[in-house]
Amino acid sequence: MAHKKAGGSSRNGRDSQPKMLGVKVYGGQSVNAGSIIVRQRGTRIHAGENVGVGRDHTLFALVDGKVRYTVGGRHNRQRVDVITAGSGSSPASSVAAAQ
Repeated sequence: MAHKKAGGSSRNGRDSQPKMLGVKVYGGQSVNAGSIIVRQRGTRIHAGENVGVGRDHTLFALVDGKVRYTVGGRHNRQRVDVITAGSGSSPASSVAAAQ
């Protein structure tokens, strides 16, 4: 009888699809309203001023402006804000607004 033993099947060959997580826009960069700033699992970075949170914890800009990251608060959390041109975030702009 000419029989050949069947070869063993490999137990590898499976992998999950990439999720493309991470920071998409860094501090100081400009964003348009609706732009994704961070894609994340959970709230590693918290939403600040003018930033919305999606169903999957994605952070996105609610207005046009520049991105600013800060760390602090009671629990030393990392937070992201979108600063508009008229919000006066730097000392130079507050001096110009006073004049």
